[in-house]
Amino acid sequence: MMSDIQQLSRQTVYENRWMKVHEDIVRFSDGSDGIYGVVDKIDFVLIIPIHDNGRYQLVQQFRYPVGGRYWEFPQGSWETKPEADPEQVAFGELEEETGFRARSLTKLGHLFQAYGVTNHGCHIFLALGLEKGNVFRDKEEQDMVTAAFSRDEINEMIKSGQIKDASTIAALGLLAISEPR
Repeated sequence: MMSDIQQLSRQTVYENRWMKVHEDIVRFSDGSDGIYGVVDKIDFVLIIPIHDNGRYQLVQQFRYPVGGRYWEFPQGSWETKPEADPEQVAFGELEEETGFRARSLTKLGHLFQAYGVTNHGCHIFLALGLEKGNVFRDKEEQDMVTAAFSRDEINEMIKSGQIKDASTIAALGLLAISEPR
């Protein structure tokens, strides 16, 4: 049976409003030492908004680290309120990014973004009963657009590379196994 990896020391090598990067010295179960780089970020929410007509509301924005515009489900976190309840963050992010409010949210689950590198997790919610609200995007989201698509259109967007966000694709999988048969 493997034991946990023991952290011997931690040095924060970079920090900003959104994340911290740590360099950890660790000891493995065989007694040898090693190093891990860990990106420390608060969890975020991802919302799957479905209109009464069955269309899904997506957002598109330029993603600087990959140098391109892609469609995805609305998602985000409240860095200034890391203790905020994920459901409240989901209600807020949905309206902020799409201009729609949900009458109901159902939590589908929690996934890790890339747990070999970061502790960043994602709370996934299904949003139903969409009503028009107000858009109030952050300055980093000023180029964001939003539109509604059918499930077939979304599947084609994944195949063609218009949707490359792993969290969006994983959320669709979680929704598929959560739907009653």
